[in-house]
Amino acid sequence: MSVYDKLKQLGITLPPVATPAAAYVPFVRTGNLVFISGHTAKRDGKPWVGQLGKTMTTEEGKTAARSVAIDLMGTLHAAVGDLNNVRRIVKVMSLVNSSPDFTEHHLVTNGASELLGQLFGDRGAHARSAFGVAQIPTGSCVEIELIAEVG
Repeated sequence: MSVYDKLKQLGITLPPVATPAAAYVPFVRTGNLVFISGHTAKRDGKPWVGQLGKTMTTEEGKTAARSVAIDLMGTLHAAVGDLNNVRRIVKVMSLVNSSPDFTEHHLVTNGASELLGQLFGDRGAHARSAFGVAQIPTGSCVEIELIAEVG
């Protein structure tokens, strides 16, 4: 089953590439690697504002991370033209806007990692880092960047 069939099965429509909010580009391809710039969580087209451990639960954060992964797939599609050409999701780095005592950053980030696994199967298994941070641009609750290998 193609990645696009899986997206359709999950009821996911890929968004267009967002216009960068500062002095950077949405992605850079060098050789067989594509580096996708950090994407922040959005809900209804606006920043998904919140702080894990203070104003948001782990489950809400996981849902936000999944939404970021969908946006990342839209950008990756724009970068490579066909998601079926993705050989491997290599690395995910997740920043979680969290209170000092919040310790479930890894569970929040699973929202993105699990979707990548659903879409790409074994090719979606990736190395990962998940960090708690004091703030993310626009007050967003989660920001995620991604590295993919393409054919």
